[in-house]
Amino acid sequence: MKIISREGDSLEYYSLLFQIPLELIQDANPQTKKEKLLSGFEVKIPGFMLQKETEMSMETAGRVYQLPLDALYLVNGVRQSMNSPFLIPVRLIKPLIKTEKFYSSASLQKDLELLSTYYPFMKVETIGHSVLGKDIVEVQFGRGDSVVHYNGSFHANEWITSAVLMKWLNELLLSFTNESSSFLHLYQRVNISIVPMVNPDGVDLVVLGDRAAEGKFNVRHINEGETEYYGWKANIRGVDLNNQFPANWQIEKERKLPKAEAPRDFPGEIFLSEPEAIAMQQLAERRNFSKVIALHTQGKEIYWGYEGHEPEESERIVKEMERQSGYRAVRYVDSHAGYKDWFIQEFKRPGFTVELGKGINPLPLSQMPAIYREAVKILMVGLLL
Repeated sequence: MKIISREGDSLEYYSLLFQIPLELIQDANPQTKKEKLLSGFEVKIPGFMLQKETEMSMETAGRVYQLPLDALYLVNGVRQSMNSPFLIPVRLIKPLIKTEKFYSSASLQKDLELLSTYYPFMKVETIGHSVLGKDIVEVQFGRGDSVVHYNGSFHANEWITSAVLMKWLNELLLSFTNESSSFLHLYQRVNISIVPMVNPDGVDLVVLGDRAAEGKFNVRHINEGETEYYGWKANIRGVDLNNQFPANWQIEKERKLPKAEAPRDFPGEIFLSEPEAIAMQQLAERRNFSKVIALHTQGKEIYWGYEGHEPEESERIVKEMERQSGYRAVRYVDSHAGYKDWFIQEFKRPGFTVELGKGINPLPLSQMPAIYREAVKILMVGLLL
């Protein structure tokens, strides 16, 4: 919701008027530095939408919606009652987006635009581009020094992980604008980083079919003539992005089959050859993550170690994840070159690969409610410990 400031008002006053934490209003309006505002400036108030009222008087609407009259005067640009119609600021108390759908890169873009409109304290930045030039975006919010990072859809046919992260994002934003001081404390203590879709080209190939390749890659040939791409994990070039990182990459290169572009497992001719992997490496180095949680499917397991580089605190965190979710914690597996592997090796900080759900990828949307109930417990442990 946007309002126009009045002479002498302040962001603190707007915080009290709309019962929205001051920190959220400040972060939604970073250009507004003065304690007292001049008139005529646009101010964003997160967590509200405007609704037209044609039946009630302004005084009645204030009582019905439990709003101070000055909030109505401010929104409508007057200091006294006015004739209908007028606008009422309505607090958002339900999620804005629907994620129980085949979740493409277009779905992600549309949902992020909607959330950014109503929760402008959330920053959305492009961190790189896919092979086909699609934006790879990071969502970030919070004021803490500890930067906790989450990502989804490294693998194309695991796109349900993007839907899970976006559903959780919407619920977090609702909590920050509606819940108790405990959520405000979390906002002050942690900086949250989310890359919902690392592999937008690959996701679109699985969800939309051949046309997602835009005629630039012979994906059907790579897919051995098959026109369905349910088994496709790679990016649009046929490189597995979660086999692209310099953590014993050469071992994977030597032992992996196939030896050329394929729907899955091919680690590339060299490590970090793909723009999506490069974007994720550079983001970690730039943002200096305290912790990384990468969502994959399937298996209901949490992998948390790599070659003995993991810190002691990782075990404490994963045990709580295990307890909360019922997933099985696995310290070591015979696998290298993954994003979590590289992060643990390079930063010596907690990193986790979470395999959501059970079945055959892509997991069906019918599993989404159960997967989300389990996942949200793991995601929250990542913030709280």
